Amino acid sequence: MPSSPGGLPLAAEELPAEFAARFNTGDARAVQELYEPGAVFVPPAGEPARTPAAIGRANAAFLGLGLPISVRPRDVHVTDDGLALLVVDWEIEGTGPDGEPVRVAATATDVARRGPDGRWRYVIDHPFGGVPAERRFDAGRPST
Repeated sequence: MPSSPGGLPLAAEELPAEFAARFNTGDARAVQELYEPGAVFVPPAGEPARTPAAIGRANAAFLGLGLPISVRPRDVHVTDDGLALLVVDWEIEGTGPDGEPVRVAATATDVARRGPDGRWRYVIDHPFGGVPAERRFDAGRPST
């Protein structure tokens, strides 16, 4: 089932591509719409973000780079009752706002849920999945 233009995905496997499309517009509000109320964002350091405002701040570090993200879903596993595990390789690469080269690449381990409206949203967004702490996004500057 495809998603409607500009709408939330109707299939779990479409969620990463919709995230990338919204991220690449630079519109933080559009990105935030992909999280259900009560979602959790696991940042590379510190406490998980548990409110929409905190999730917005966590994503702002990535959006602030002003560079596009590319995503490649590796695995999508969906339960009959509307939960999905998404394992997604992603990369942000280019020249940052300070003129320095930037390359952040990792594998996200995310959980999504199909809502009563049939649309999929993130419940847990863990962009660095199993990446060792020393290679995580640190102090507002991505590590490679």
